Amino acid sequence: MQDRLHILEDLNMLYIRQIALSLEGTDLQKKIDHEVRMRDGACKLLAACTQRPQALEVTKSLLVCNSRILAYMAELQRMKEAQVMQHMARRPSEAGPTDSRLPCRGRICVSDLRIPLMWKDTEYFKNKGDLHRCAVFCLLQIGTEIYDTEMVLADRTLADLCFENAVLFTEAGPDFELKIELYSAALEGDSALGATPKKLASRLSSSLGRSSGKQMRAALDGSAPGSNGGCSPLMLPLAASTTGPKYQLLACAHLGLAHVQDAFRTHDLLVTGNEECSFWLPLYGSLCCRLVAQPSCMVEQVMAGFLKVQQGEQLDWTRLFCVLRGTNLLCYRRPQDAEAQAEAAFTIAINKETRIRASEKSPRGPVRCMSVTNHYGGEEVTHMLQAESPAEAQRWMEVFWQHFYDMSQWKHCCDEVMTVEMPSPRHPPLLLPKQGSLYHEMALPGAGGPPSNCEGLLLQDNAVSAEIRALLSNYYSDSY
Repeated sequence: MQDRLHILEDLNMLYIRQIALSLEGTDLQKKIDHEVRMRDGACKLLAACTQRPQALEVTKSLLVCNSRILAYMAELQRMKEAQVMQHMARRPSEAGPTDSRLPCRGRICVSDLRIPLMWKDTEYFKNKGDLHRCAVFCLLQIGTEIYDTEMVLADRTLADLCFENAVLFTEAGPDFELKIELYSAALEGDSALGATPKKLASRLSSSLGRSSGKQMRAALDGSAPGSNGGCSPLMLPLAASTTGPKYQLLACAHLGLAHVQDAFRTHDLLVTGNEECSFWLPLYGSLCCRLVAQPSCMVEQVMAGFLKVQQGEQLDWTRLFCVLRGTNLLCYRRPQDAEAQAEAAFTIAINKETRIRASEKSPRGPVRCMSVTNHYGGEEVTHMLQAESPAEAQRWMEVFWQHFYDMSQWKHCCDEVMTVEMPSPRHPPLLLPKQGSLYHEMALPGAGGPPSNCEGLLLQDNAVSAEIRALLSNYYSDSY
């Protein structure tokens, strides 16, 4: 009979896990579809970009979209493989209770990210040599959570690459691997993306001499006889396949639980580029940041309920409302005091050194008591806890064991609560209504723009423009 109950319990757990995996897979598919729409909108926007800063931002968004799509697809594949393995396994509980126990999740925060640069003395102090400029940003990833930093323009006037805003991961386990990738794009040289057609025409005409240059300028301006309807060949619309700036991986770092500390620390940075690369920046080979972790068991209520408490050798039992949170069992006179976060009547430490076991001192019937032993200085102090029923006592014991397991997995992160810095809101630079914005360069029908036969690099489709605006607005609101 007992074996049948175990088999039914295992089948129920398998069914529940399959439902959870199915729901999670559906959610991942929705995220993939969302990122694909964002990527399509960014591609349309990139084809309309006429200024390099805009193209750099859009290309960065494309790189982030692609990274998220790949991460979601890899996780979806992993989930499908897990479903196959569950079907092949006879009993999920055969691995034992320890293997089936999972640690709580936590929040990982990266702030004050700095990457020092090592310019030559002649470049940094004497300001000699070519002004090597790059656009850089960092991509940070834990599992399927991927975030990007703001873009920074770097040249020899900077001693450090500074990324001010904090990055917060909300669903990390103690076995997390934080991947920080530094991407760089060179800004040297003029291109059709960074120079307007009139500037190009001026440079071409000046380089050909006075007479030839005058004829060339007239042809480019569309005023020469036989010109194409008064529209310059350089003002033709850009093709949808127009390529933008190229970000290249310059360096990366991999951090884990061992690197977590509530302080500003230096970590190794693996440099993948070299001096021959156009996107090269002279890196020291290290990055500095504040990496903190906040397990949910340290900040959230783990368990709450009424317990009778007996202190030391006292014979009286006091019925209290007890709340397990972090490294304390907070004992209140009333549940209202706990809700109001008032001062507890007294506190029992629950940490890695605490010993808890079911007690045989139960006054009557099945075991309902638990003994909690701590060392304060050189003295051993024991508290007796009595649940209101054997089932409730078993429930408390399971919660205590899970809590100890969480603390053992998160290690030093459970010694004290680390402060997590919340990211400040970021505004999409492409949507700011300032002069030079891409949308000020888009000629919309009926908006008083230039003639339709000479719109040139301007976006002509109002519906596409509205679609791109909506896509990017959703992208930035969802990402930050």
